[in-house]
Amino acid sequence: MAVSFHKTARRFGVSPKKRVMREGEFRDPSGCAVVGVIDRSGNKMTGEGMIQAIEVMHDRSNGLGGGFAGYGIYPHYKDFYAFHLFFDTQKAQEETEAFFKRHFEIVYASEIQTRKMPAIRNEPVIFRYFLAPLPQKLANSHLSEREYVARCVIRINSEIGGAYVFSCGKNMGIFKGVGYPEDIGRFYRLEEYEGYAWTCHGRYPTNTPGWWGGAHPFGLLDLSVVHNGEISSYDANRRYMEMFGYKCTLQTDTEVITYIIDYLVRRQGLTLEEVSHVIAASFWSTIERKEEPARSRETLLRRMFPSLLITGPFSIIVGFEGGIMGLCDRLKLRSMICAEKGDKAYISSEESAVRRIEPSLDKIYSPAGGEAVIYELYQQGGRA
Repeated sequence: MAVSFHKTARRFGVSPKKRVMREGEFRDPSGCAVVGVIDRSGNKMTGEGMIQAIEVMHDRSNGLGGGFAGYGIYPHYKDFYAFHLFFDTQKAQEETEAFFKRHFEIVYASEIQTRKMPAIRNEPVIFRYFLAPLPQKLANSHLSEREYVARCVIRINSEIGGAYVFSCGKNMGIFKGVGYPEDIGRFYRLEEYEGYAWTCHGRYPTNTPGWWGGAHPFGLLDLSVVHNGEISSYDANRRYMEMFGYKCTLQTDTEVITYIIDYLVRRQGLTLEEVSHVIAASFWSTIERKEEPARSRETLLRRMFPSLLITGPFSIIVGFEGGIMGLCDRLKLRSMICAEKGDKAYISSEESAVRRIEPSLDKIYSPAGGEAVIYELYQQGGRA
């Protein structure tokens, strides 16, 4: 039942005209903004363009979260895992660094450089570590290198209080926090970074807290996800993923999308197009009308992974090594457009964000619900 703002205000003993509504007392089902770009030739772009693009969609956010993911930004350390962490306390940092010394070689470590912004307050300590698994530890684990790293990340986030690994891929990095996304981008000085692909997000949390670890993107290894929408299947999705060692600790429904895609691609060997048929599957009646072999393939995927169907409105941009993917729910309850200009390809909640940085486009269109749009670097054979 909806709660009257005036009744709520009177209950707290303040004037309805003066009191600012708090999170949880309002909803904006159209909130959140996502945008991404890739230069398929591999040429680098600074993060400034994404800051300008997301700034156009300022009203889709409310200052409770914003963030960016950049790919190709650490060429000098491209062979090492770049861990970005938030620390709430010195003890949390000491425990985490002790954990690193038992499991990794620390190649380089430093506080991530930021600039003071009046709009950004109460930030945690933000550190960056470039790591390589200790050979003997890795051998004794009987795990692949990527599985070893993923399990270490999950252990830190679930077992060390006050420490949060929010990025851990090679030659990529996530930068996020509490604030409007354009302020977050300038806070992290993203105009000083160069990458071949960027994604970003402005958050308008509807059911979950606005805090530094809960901002988007969410990442695991080289995978990152930004999401506009709300997952009504979260509990079913989460319980299924926790059977395979994943733990959702960051207090938002979007985190589980990242783990689902990681599980399906890295551990089950599915392509991203096949992943789209799992998480945004067609209705059974639609599948039955399809021609072979598509009908058999989609039938098999729905039967194999029924608990990984994501229900509720969503549009997501997935970043991965060498590309980006856009995907909406099968009913397309959230907006998304795709555009191209020369070697560059864009995915966005709104056309206006793309036009801000690329006024003249070669192609622009709106993908159908459940249709995966994948742009990859040419050298990887990707032509969208």
